[in-house]
Amino acid sequence: MSPTRIVIADDEQPARDRLRRLVDELDDCVVVGEAPHGKAALDICASENPDVLLLDIRMPQMDGIETARHLSRLKESPAVIFTTAYDSYAIDAFDAEAVGYLLKPVRRERLLRALHRAGQLSRPQADGVAQRQPDQAPRNAVCVRKASGLRLIPIEEIRYFHAEQKYVTVNHLQGEDLLDEPLKDLAAEFSQRFIRIHRSVLIAVDFLDRMEKNSTGQYEVWMRGCDGSLPVSRRHITDVKLVLRRPNR
Repeated sequence: MSPTRIVIADDEQPARDRLRRLVDELDDCVVVGEAPHGKAALDICASENPDVLLLDIRMPQMDGIETARHLSRLKESPAVIFTTAYDSYAIDAFDAEAVGYLLKPVRRERLLRALHRAGQLSRPQADGVAQRQPDQAPRNAVCVRKASGLRLIPIEEIRYFHAEQKYVTVNHLQGEDLLDEPLKDLAAEFSQRFIRIHRSVLIAVDFLDRMEKNSTGQYEVWMRGCDGSLPVSRRHITDVKLVLRRPNR
């Protein structure tokens, strides 16, 4: 039987060292990578395909909760065991469907129980870790899968989402990428920054330049930094007008 492959993600080196020592003491477990922040953890998980991610919740740039939610972009996501010194994060951790929640300093017997539970999970259960709950804060980025690994696209750099068949095109400052998330989920999560202008298009309010009617009577919007226009369906014209009237938009 192959050993349980584990990645450790924590922004503090002493915490990573302690977890590594604990894992090294366990039979049939091996550490295959360490990460000082969420983005590095995603990259390692994409390349090493671990069974378990020991994930600190409070980290700079991207916290553990958001990191866990990006795991669904992987072909096979690891089971997540959250580690933190702050027990106030417990509710968010379990909302993210974590396998376990360990308070620092992590104890050997608690880690062993959490790893045992992780080994009993089916793949669909493990994949559920990254699903967003309705009361969770929106992510700071969306994650797309590339041939070279995972790529994070900051929300503030996205101009619009355009759904076509089973994929969503993300137009952003660095170009375009394909995202396999439903447009309706994106609309719900990012409703503070994006509005729907068509059943297949969400636009970023911050990039909206103007709306005009073309020669055929179709309303269209222009986004800053884009050459072409996007169609506005009749039911969403009023929504766009309201946004354009906002002061200091």
